[in-house]
Amino acid sequence: MAGEALFTSIPAGWEATTLGDILKRGGGHVQTGPFGSQLHASDYVSVGIPSIMPVNIGERRIIEDGICRITEADAHRLSRHRVRSGDIIYSRRGDVERCALVRPEQEGWLCGTGCLQVRLGDDRLNPRFASFYLSHPEVRGWILRHAVGATMPNLNTSIMQAIPFLIPPSLEQKAIAHILGTLDDKIELNRRMNQTLEEMARALFRSWFVDFDPVRAKAEGRETGLPEEIAALFPDEFEDSELGEIPKGWKVTPLSNQLNIIGGGTPKTSVAEYWNGNIPWFSVTDTPAGSDVFVIATERTITEAGLLNSSARLVSKGTTIISARGTVGNLAITGCDMAFNQSCYGLKGIDNTGYYYVYLLALLMVERLKNMAHGSVFSTITRQTFEAIVRPLPCYTTLRAFEQMVSPLFGAILSNVEQSRTFASIRDTLLPKLISGELRIEDAERFTEASGA
Repeated sequence: MAGEALFTSIPAGWEATTLGDILKRGGGHVQTGPFGSQLHASDYVSVGIPSIMPVNIGERRIIEDGICRITEADAHRLSRHRVRSGDIIYSRRGDVERCALVRPEQEGWLCGTGCLQVRLGDDRLNPRFASFYLSHPEVRGWILRHAVGATMPNLNTSIMQAIPFLIPPSLEQKAIAHILGTLDDKIELNRRMNQTLEEMARALFRSWFVDFDPVRAKAEGRETGLPEEIAALFPDEFEDSELGEIPKGWKVTPLSNQLNIIGGGTPKTSVAEYWNGNIPWFSVTDTPAGSDVFVIATERTITEAGLLNSSARLVSKGTTIISARGTVGNLAITGCDMAFNQSCYGLKGIDNTGYYYVYLLALLMVERLKNMAHGSVFSTITRQTFEAIVRPLPCYTTLRAFEQMVSPLFGAILSNVEQSRTFASIRDTLLPKLISGELRIEDAERFTEASGA
């Protein structure tokens, strides 16, 4: 049977089949999203029906940040591509082994150009269980091996239908989906909490250092809404500068004068003893997703010898890292001491002050930095790029007060990131064992009743 190609044994009561057979029996289907000729970039609007593109496919979830949207009229015209809760979405090209499960709140969105839509059909297969099954390392490997294309993997409906599938009894599916789904839900909750926490920090930064709200309030004789000792740090009038009005006493200086800019490096890859040590080594692939902000582990690590015998520098926890070559403008805060490659800069405040101020300043200026990047082959940010951008610099005591106010917010973000990493480790350990039947759930009926699955 098809399932035997992936797993050494089939648990008693489980069925080995293919995804295509499941879809045929359940009245489901696999279909591609609309072709580019049916939906053009010019059709996208700022407010409308979300259109799921390959970039929006995360690990079993749809990434909504920056999602494209279409008009209701276009959604109606392309109604056969609108998704339902329980559909599973794949990218047709590139990162083809990753899938996203459509949730109830995403019903009616569009399966966009460049994607494949899997609709399971009747209740024979639990959609959440199916999304975890399709995330099994062996299944992902099978998809990659069978994807066609000399330079980039490509999926089609025939490949999807041929995926070997193991189906447990319905109650076992629900129990497995509940166990793994609970861990996924905790990770998602932490992600949303982090988004809220970062938005709070960004709002305070903008209020103090962009809109100058405390200064404006004092100048107009209004209350600042801040504790008295913090309000006293702000002047009560503005003065003219090359940037327009700024708080009196603040200085306009280049970013290069406000930041300690640290270069990175890469130990020789041919020297084995420089690699796989206990020092995290950041590259752009380690950029944290969304508002998780902190990087606490990296794909590759280096040794003390690698650090000493290269231009790599060890930076302390709390340093902002910005990618400066190729993929420009990705940001992260180090959640522990780490090194990074030469395609990045480490950013600290002068005298190592204002860790989170530096991150939020870089976040504010990142689009300008990206627009000023140059290079004949790769876009590049240089130290001269930081010299070309000027910003008002508040006094040290104001920076310190800001840091004290936002540190609890970023501390909570870091705690959530660490907790989510633990949840992900547990999930990734359990997933292959549960999905293959190596680890069975005793009395699945009682478990699902007790858990409410």
